[in-house]
Amino acid sequence: MAAAPHVSAVRLRSYQDESYLHGFLGTVGDLQKAGVLQDVVLEIEGRRFPCHRLVLSAVSPYFRAMFTSDMAESRQKTVVLQGFDSGVFGDILSYIYSGTLHVSLDKVQPLYQAADLLQLDYVRDTCSSYMAMNVERSTCVDLYKFADIFSVDIVQKQCLQWIARHFTEFSFNEEFYSLSVKKLTEIISHDELDVKEETTVWEAVVRWVQHSREDRLHHLPSILPHIRFNLLTSDDTAAILEHPLVREDPGSSEVIRNVVQKGNPNLKPRLGMTTEMAILSNAFSKGILFMNPREGKYICCNYRPEDFPHDKNVTVTSDNNIYILTRDQESNEPLSVYKYNHAGNVWEDAGMSSVSKWQRQENDFTWYSENLFEVDQILYYVAADVVGDSGLVWMWKYNRHTDQWQERSQLQLRYQYINENHVYMSCAALTCGSHLYFLTSAEVHCYDQSLDRWFERTPPMNIDQVCTAVAMGTEIFCTDRYLTQAMMYDTESDSWQELQGWPNPGNRDVDLSPYLFVMENQLHIWFSCRIDEDDIEEKEHLVYVYDRSAGAWTDLKATMPTKTYIARSSHCPVARIYLPYLKGE
Repeated sequence: MAAAPHVSAVRLRSYQDESYLHGFLGTVGDLQKAGVLQDVVLEIEGRRFPCHRLVLSAVSPYFRAMFTSDMAESRQKTVVLQGFDSGVFGDILSYIYSGTLHVSLDKVQPLYQAADLLQLDYVRDTCSSYMAMNVERSTCVDLYKFADIFSVDIVQKQCLQWIARHFTEFSFNEEFYSLSVKKLTEIISHDELDVKEETTVWEAVVRWVQHSREDRLHHLPSILPHIRFNLLTSDDTAAILEHPLVREDPGSSEVIRNVVQKGNPNLKPRLGMTTEMAILSNAFSKGILFMNPREGKYICCNYRPEDFPHDKNVTVTSDNNIYILTRDQESNEPLSVYKYNHAGNVWEDAGMSSVSKWQRQENDFTWYSENLFEVDQILYYVAADVVGDSGLVWMWKYNRHTDQWQERSQLQLRYQYINENHVYMSCAALTCGSHLYFLTSAEVHCYDQSLDRWFERTPPMNIDQVCTAVAMGTEIFCTDRYLTQAMMYDTESDSWQELQGWPNPGNRDVDLSPYLFVMENQLHIWFSCRIDEDDIEEKEHLVYVYDRSAGAWTDLKATMPTKTYIARSSHCPVARIYLPYLKGE
């Protein structure tokens, strides 16, 4: 009997005809234009729209339920629809048959409403994005009210941000006076109000009440708790108590006294009351220098040793919280996280479990570069082996619900700088957008938290020993220890370019690594130089700001104290500080 012939395994492959997909939609659109095979007529405000049940059902769950159920409409040749604008429905139908959506300011709101009812997610999301992009003086209040009714979060947030940035001017407009009490209190409760004094908020409330005094005076007691009396002087509070509106309404003065008596230190200063300050650590004492060279402000704050442990790293989060990592310099004791209390100008335990509990105990982290980062409001701890031969980067993610640190993907590095004494890695780590980046002179790696993976990107190549890097928008700027060149990395195009006009320290003896920082949306660099070879603590400090349009760096003529400062990060962290809270020199 002859042996059966050998049959190789069938390999299944799938093919997708893109031209068929586009051609099919085009053909359906042609059928609609030609009026062929239409089996239902939708009537809206007396206007008739012949359509195909199959097409409508395929696109919209609303129509699918209508035509595939026992509803009367499933058997009718003409279906009358209520609650739609015929012109807007025509645009919806055009999208259904062509995939193209035409949006304008005069139609976007009814278009959103129609899409919401018909459950057309793409149309609804496109309208949301369009409204958010068109928030301005003439549209803000109208869009704000609409977004509130339909719970369009992206538009509500954009409107609130616009009003907060322009609050002083906006509070004199008719649009402000037309706000409901709910919207008013929502706005004046916002941390991001760009006001220099809290009295500006109180005066805006007075104008809003007086615009319709009889109808609004009774709302005053419910509005007053949203005024931040902790930011007012006692004289300001006394003047408010004597204001005719307060004296006229018996409940208002009682509310004010209760609010003042109880106090609420958790009510933050408004954005406009704060000043951006770079944070530097005193290398030889328990002190912090808060500095803003552009405004010539330098405030030194000294803390008791027991109140300010050794700071290995300082980070500022998107909600303006300042954290420090601390670990004993001579041992691998548990790592602690401290948080800065702005109002008290003190450092307090952040109440997080020690990341050391979740580390592999065989790793000696005493000499590692350790950093704390925030990505999309999640804290990450990153430790890199900077002195050794492993070239590894470890990472843990903090889960605030379980108070545990979860180990994430490791990163294996290839390159290390070797001198006559040891293997040393010059590196910088930072966040940019929703990603973490780790840079050396020969490698760039990007961590995607959604995938828990590191991806290699294009390295800078012509920088020897990257020591400082900072993000601004979607770009990363970095330089080396010796100020030989600065580079800009575009994270979107994965490409590098040199920055021109790099500052030359001249004959000065640059003592410590330079540090980049971003303040008021401009790139800065700070470095220190020795004044006296025999005095290791006394330093001259230089700060430059970069003018991108001119491609030039300008010396800000910094007048910092001549002490030794260091940045506990790959760059100088910058926070918004309410200067009256600082008790310094």
